[in-house]
Amino acid sequence: MTSVSPEAAGLTTIADDRAHVGVTNSQVGTDRGDHVTAQANESAYRIGEVAERVGVTTRTIRYYEELGLLGSDTGRPKGAHRLYSDGDVSRLQELIRLRDLLGLSLEELIELAEAEDTRAGLRNQWDKGPNDIERLRIVQEATPLVERQLALVRARQKTLAQFAASLEERLGDLQRLSTELSEGTAPKDC
Repeated sequence: MTSVSPEAAGLTTIADDRAHVGVTNSQVGTDRGDHVTAQANESAYRIGEVAERVGVTTRTIRYYEELGLLGSDTGRPKGAHRLYSDGDVSRLQELIRLRDLLGLSLEELIELAEAEDTRAGLRNQWDKGPNDIERLRIVQEATPLVERQLALVRARQKTLAQFAASLEERLGDLQRLSTELSEGTAPKDC
């Protein structure tokens, strides 16, 4: 069997190969004083803490949960505090970074996140040490996901290049006008 790393097979995440994609929330319970407690070794954060750490509103976090971009704690009793793991915080930070960096619409962000989740599942399969036939299937499944992500990035690059060209044209016009005005050769109607 060929020994190939997930990185070499193109299965690493956009999030600099952070393993937090798809991590679920810590288990939540209450103590006798009805204080929310986390029953896992991982840190648990309330929604306000997460919002402050990531730089978004609590409303944004709730909306991302509704859209399926951020896992919600389905085991949470109605009215209980939402608790988020370090993995949830990392995932939200990555989603916000991609949204801001690429200017993605929510639909595109959902598509990108779903592709990342699928790739995370493929990475888990890869890590179990399958035979070469299974590895080929994993690589073949991952390829169109990466191609779609690359298409999103290239579309944004094209839009940015067009905008840059427009700004360069405006700047050239302003520089010409500045030269004409300082030389006294500018048309009177400018």
